[in-house]
Amino acid sequence: MYEVSNTTKLKIIYTSDVHGNAMPILYGTNEQADLGLAKYASIVKRVVRENENVIVLDNGDLIQGTPLMTHYVKEHQGKINPMIEIMNRIGIDASVIGNHEFNFGKKVLHDAITGSNFPWLSANLVNEDGEPYFGKPYIIQTLSNGLKVAVVGVTTHYIPNWESPNHIEGIQFKDALTTLKQWVKLIQEEEQPDVLIASYHGGFERDLDTGEATESLTGENQGYAMCQEINGIDILLTGHQHRMLTGEINGVLVAQPGNNGKMYGNIDIELEQNGTNWTIVKKKAEIKPINAQADEEIMLYMAELESSTQKWLDQPIGYIDGDMTISDPLQARLTKHPFIQFIQEVQMEASGVDISVTALLNNESRGFQSVVTMRDVVSNYMYPNTLTVLELSGKDIKLALEKTAEYFVLDDAGNITVNPTYIEPKPQHYNYDMWEGIHYTINITNPMGSRVEHISYHGSPLKEDGTYHVVLNNYRASGGGNFDMFKNKPVIKEIQKDTAELIHAYFEKYKTIKAEVVPNFQVISS
Repeated sequence: MYEVSNTTKLKIIYTSDVHGNAMPILYGTNEQADLGLAKYASIVKRVVRENENVIVLDNGDLIQGTPLMTHYVKEHQGKINPMIEIMNRIGIDASVIGNHEFNFGKKVLHDAITGSNFPWLSANLVNEDGEPYFGKPYIIQTLSNGLKVAVVGVTTHYIPNWESPNHIEGIQFKDALTTLKQWVKLIQEEEQPDVLIASYHGGFERDLDTGEATESLTGENQGYAMCQEINGIDILLTGHQHRMLTGEINGVLVAQPGNNGKMYGNIDIELEQNGTNWTIVKKKAEIKPINAQADEEIMLYMAELESSTQKWLDQPIGYIDGDMTISDPLQARLTKHPFIQFIQEVQMEASGVDISVTALLNNESRGFQSVVTMRDVVSNYMYPNTLTVLELSGKDIKLALEKTAEYFVLDDAGNITVNPTYIEPKPQHYNYDMWEGIHYTINITNPMGSRVEHISYHGSPLKEDGTYHVVLNNYRASGGGNFDMFKNKPVIKEIQKDTAELIHAYFEKYKTIKAEVVPNFQVISS
């Protein structure tokens, strides 16, 4: 007679890169949408009701990204962070620190963590003594049948390349791969879990199937190496890249559930008992849509803040004389557009310098119609970037222009199009810069690295050994987007108001803005 072995199941559901999406709404148009934590709350309730062993996690980039959260930080900071309170009500077991958690500064993040009924995990963000800065590096959950599950969190250590230094003061960013390897070894030896989950706010640097590099191996994304080089991980939950994927690498089940609270990761594990231990016999990952009815309790809780946000968004703040709308984002990058001209003017006035750098941040930006509201501002400029003035050499500027020129390639018909590496695996349209205050030509027929021609400043050729003061956002000023030529350059000035505030102030001063351009650059293919 054979002994029938015990079996059990474990379900893990998780979000990543929710980016402030609490409500089922697209703030740019106010259209209802299948997204947000109010809808996700209903899904979690159902999953917990229907399953015995459930772990609910968030993988970071939770508290920033919508007008709702911008308005909360500006006007309602005295109240608990709404994203945190919703997660408290949902009852998540842990969250991981993401890079955008730092965007609003240390106080907002500290208050968010203090208000959380759940731990924030990040083993590789440490204090000067080498201890985890945010408390716990991992948690242990003991579920029914004695099933023991470990969850360890790590964060992309590339954050200092993007974030304002005062927002991350006192935090050391250790290599995520190396740190995770150490903690997995320790957890396996000391805790001996039946299941070990690594939740990594980072993504994949290589193709999951072929192993070929899909980006410069800067260390920003190390998911593939984690699966290949670390023994003892059963599940690797990822994010940061805003991709939707599942797969298996070297026996490690991996997932990534997109962004903005549209999808969630659903991981099912079947286990079989051997003595006192459980062994995984089957594991499967799916990415599922957040398309349930919104939770009434969450909607009621959010009603006051949402109403206040809507009133703020609908305030007319200025007017446009002419056409500042964007119908073709590619064309708006090939030829100077009035909206880009406007942003450059805002940046130059705020900084007091005459060379400015900006980007059309994504392909959903529609520019401004004749009446401009705060909704229009935050829909077009969705990041809480501040401005920095750097002292750059002419050589630095030339290198930066060559880097930005990599955004374009020629298709088979000889037409200028977007380099696929700026679209897959993650759209990076914000990494194509347009410059003001200098004149230049980008010739796509030339090889990369020698595409920029005829750079001039005030009518004279740019001097490689000359020094120039340039205003750009803090992400780019710190080298974000692999603009290494900007790293560690002298900072002349920092403007602490975010760009949306500066745009608002500009309209307050001038009321009506004429849609016009200074045609200082061209992109050609001949």
